[in-house]
Amino acid sequence: MKVKTANKRKILNDPIYGFTNIPNELFFDLIEHPYFQRLRRITQLGLTYLVYPGAYHTRFHHALGAMHLMQIAIKTLRDKGHEITKNEEQAVLIAILLHDVGHGPFSHALEHSIVHGINHEHISMMIMDKLNDEFDGKLSLAIQIFQNKYPKTFLHQLISSQLDVDRLDYLKRDSFYSGVSEGIINSDRIISMLNVSNGELVVDAKAIYSIEKFIIARRLMYWQVYLHKTVLSAEFTLVEVLKRAKTLANEGVNLFCTSALREFLENNHTLKDFNKNPELLALFCQLDDFDIMTSIKEWTKHSDKILSTLSQKVIQRKLLKIELQDTKFDPSYVEKIKAKAIKLYNIKPENCQHLVFTNTIDNKAYNPKKDKINLLYKNGDIIDIAEAADQLNISVLAQTVTKHFLCYPKNCVV
Repeated sequence: MKVKTANKRKILNDPIYGFTNIPNELFFDLIEHPYFQRLRRITQLGLTYLVYPGAYHTRFHHALGAMHLMQIAIKTLRDKGHEITKNEEQAVLIAILLHDVGHGPFSHALEHSIVHGINHEHISMMIMDKLNDEFDGKLSLAIQIFQNKYPKTFLHQLISSQLDVDRLDYLKRDSFYSGVSEGIINSDRIISMLNVSNGELVVDAKAIYSIEKFIIARRLMYWQVYLHKTVLSAEFTLVEVLKRAKTLANEGVNLFCTSALREFLENNHTLKDFNKNPELLALFCQLDDFDIMTSIKEWTKHSDKILSTLSQKVIQRKLLKIELQDTKFDPSYVEKIKAKAIKLYNIKPENCQHLVFTNTIDNKAYNPKKDKINLLYKNGDIIDIAEAADQLNISVLAQTVTKHFLCYPKNCVV
């Protein structure tokens, strides 16, 4: 008797889009793979839930949502007469599904804290190569498109550009879960206006106001959510926890942690190490938010004053005070705070950098020097949104705004 196999054409209920579907068995198997399932345990917005309690959604949610939007975008372009073969459709859907698979714990918050000099795009690419081997080359075209090495440039732009389905999903999703309505965009309207001209992704000109709203929403979401001052304090404190733990591990101090995390605490692995030792990728793919939080909970009791203090601040949400301003902080002001911290916490001056530190953040809603958002007019003219916008000065939004911030313990106010 023939054994009945499980139905792999699943229907999923997404809180943003309603019912969505998994296209075929290959996608089901990719989603079921441990490397992808790991994304269930990686928060989309790092420690943002310490400010917006609902922002607990994960990279898993986002990846599936982006794939859903890509399905709609492909149908839109086909309906407008642009040829996209079945193989190309499958490849671009795989590429968007896996575009964030290389994210480490807490997403961007610890981007360069676990592995030095390697961003999540590098690791996503390594994982896709590994999966391509496991799936007998079925991801080859997806990898070509992901790397922008395929002739149809617009397919890559749907994955990575200033108006890609990645951004369309995360703005809408992050707005929904955080409850910040300023990030709400009309993704249906924008996708329905997508088009292709000379092999490049463009937008029909009548969508100009939807695109303006999209750029404004992105700007506001950065200041109100992604770069919220309390979020910055929490995430940079988390970075300092990992820095201190790594310093101690390199000095031979035995720290409680998972075996996967231990490998990256005790060694300063670079991209070269990943290329030499394939096992490192497998170890990295065992890491998620749970490894970090479980370790930090235990480190709250560690004998090292710096590590235990910082860990307690993250776990108990007793965050560092943060000051934000347009100009650099007066060095003498920072030194006074450091002196107070050294005295209060009885620490060595060279260790004070973990408790008192400065840094900068940048916000640019639109970058005309990168791939532009081009509007397609009925007469065939193509004009950059920054030039065409008549309601908003997009060129102003294209300017980089830099803010300086200073973090320090609240009991060190001078």
